[in-house]
Amino acid sequence: MPSHLSADRPAQPPGGGGVDALISQTRRLKGELDAVRRGTPADGSDPRDRWQRALYDLALHQLDDLDEHLAQLRDGPLPATSATVPGAPPAPRRGSLLSRVGSAEWNLLTDEVSWSGELYRILGRDPAAPPLTLDELPSLVLDADRPKLTAMVTDCLVDARPIDGEFRVVRPDGGVRTVHMMGEPVLGADGSTASMWAVLRDVSELRRCRGVVGETRDSLHHQRHAAAQTERRLAVELQEAVLPPWRGSLRLPHGGPRTLDLAAHHLPSQTSTLIGGQWYDALELPGGTTLLSVGDLTGQGVGAASGMAMLLGAVRGMAMTGTEPGPLLACLNRLLDATVQPALGSTVCLRYRPETRSVLWAQAGHPAPLLFRGGTGRVLDAPDGVLLGATSGASYGQAEETLEVGDLLLLYTDGLMPGHAGAAAVHRLLGLAPHFAGARTAQQCVRTVVREFGGTGREDDACVLAARVAS
Repeated sequence: MPSHLSADRPAQPPGGGGVDALISQTRRLKGELDAVRRGTPADGSDPRDRWQRALYDLALHQLDDLDEHLAQLRDGPLPATSATVPGAPPAPRRGSLLSRVGSAEWNLLTDEVSWSGELYRILGRDPAAPPLTLDELPSLVLDADRPKLTAMVTDCLVDARPIDGEFRVVRPDGGVRTVHMMGEPVLGADGSTASMWAVLRDVSELRRCRGVVGETRDSLHHQRHAAAQTERRLAVELQEAVLPPWRGSLRLPHGGPRTLDLAAHHLPSQTSTLIGGQWYDALELPGGTTLLSVGDLTGQGVGAASGMAMLLGAVRGMAMTGTEPGPLLACLNRLLDATVQPALGSTVCLRYRPETRSVLWAQAGHPAPLLFRGGTGRVLDAPDGVLLGATSGASYGQAEETLEVGDLLLLYTDGLMPGHAGAAAVHRLLGLAPHFAGARTAQQCVRTVVREFGGTGREDDACVLAARVAS
């Protein structure tokens, strides 16, 4: 088998025509990439910019390698000079790939060792010194990497496995270089290993560039994670500040002979860490009436939570002035239509009159309330109403329903049942009617809903509000 010391000194250069074309393409690509790279901020203040610039540097470094390798392929061996070490190739040109690739061969039968001159330069060894044997080679390697090198060499000599791995060497000047070693055993006539050859490449700069890419990627990931956590915390705080603070059952109106027993619950998403724009509300109005509402604004995070806060504030303000549910939703639609950030919302609003035990209600593209009475349930007939923000100048109809003592109204957002739609979703809720009939409070009814739907893999937040006619 011919000596592999020719790895950094090809004997006969191939024809240059096709290689010249490849060199031209490579250099054109380098110029275009460098032009884009120069447009990347270099101050390092933004992790994303650092990550992008590191990737550009890595790509340019690899293109430099390709350019130099192609030039080596085209030009063939360098001319000998008077400075050439006997038995070694001439000193490399500035920036040449030869400054990073060397080769070696260890003859196990004669104990002869041959190193290329470039390997001496990679390892920082005096070219006049004898090359190191396989037993001596680990003395140049960092302690942590010696077992790796020993294992590679042993596998090659004993099991005839190819070598392909990296280790770090310490040069006499104290510098540490990363070397990629590839080699194979040379078998004798009896099948035993007669010698081993290897090509060693200094990949320190390449690994440094990749390290920078990895560090900036991790930094960017950490920054995004921290930003997401901050956004979630702000959204949660905003939601908690806006939604009613009461827990358990609430009776409205206060002090009235005919009251509603109220309870509600917010079910967080099980697949997302971001807060949605869902809400529930119960508000005692002047004259002893009560406003009930649930709703859902598209989006997630702080934007959705702040939009929800705006809508809920508008609902409460207009309801306090005596605006009925239908005109109230028309005003909400105009409000969403006028906002800078477009959004869609759905809601249902009810006004309960205790003196007549009746509810006047309207909806905007939202599931209609469910009415449970005597162990059975039904869907209230919904008046006309499109999604908030879907069209300008929309009008919203109203409907009225008279209730009886013991009746239960259930309001919910459609995120309660992922994957369910239309009649199937309603059927599942109506199936809870026997449980509601045996409940003594609205809070027990809400707990029944949470037990049924609390573990269904929701991709969005959901709200449920139960209103039971107590007297």
